[in-house]
Amino acid sequence: MNLSNTILGASLAVVLAGCASIPEGPSVAVMPGPGKPFDQFNADNAICMEFARQQIGVNPNDVAREQVVTGAAAGAALGAASGALMGHGHEGQTESMAGAGLIVGSAAGANAANQSNMTLQRRYDIAYQQCMYAKGNQIPGYAPPRYTPPPPPSH
Repeated sequence: MNLSNTILGASLAVVLAGCASIPEGPSVAVMPGPGKPFDQFNADNAICMEFARQQIGVNPNDVAREQVVTGAAAGAALGAASGALMGHGHEGQTESMAGAGLIVGSAAGANAANQSNMTLQRRYDIAYQQCMYAKGNQIPGYAPPRYTPPPPPSH
């Protein structure tokens, strides 16, 4: 593979790997339960975000980066093989096809990472909503939970 194709392909793989991440929080709306103080809602939010992270069980950014790199490597290998078969000894054909394969493979890996991110985000959101609902907060589309404020402190 010539130097310019190598640099272009590697740069693209790095850029796409950098783009492959999901939000570190929920992508769904949750409202405080009726009569629930906002400070308590914020505490619930922090607890439920941590709970949701634990439920997905993986670091989504690591998964996404791995898919982009795997796609880039597979694309380069397929491109090189195609270049060798199609080039019939034409100088530079194998390198050009490997470079093109690296670019296409990187894009395919980024697409797979995006699909994986959407699945992980959905799992995160479900766990987050379950936790928030269980703590008495409102989830749009579901009946509001009943919130019973804690009793006043005894003196």
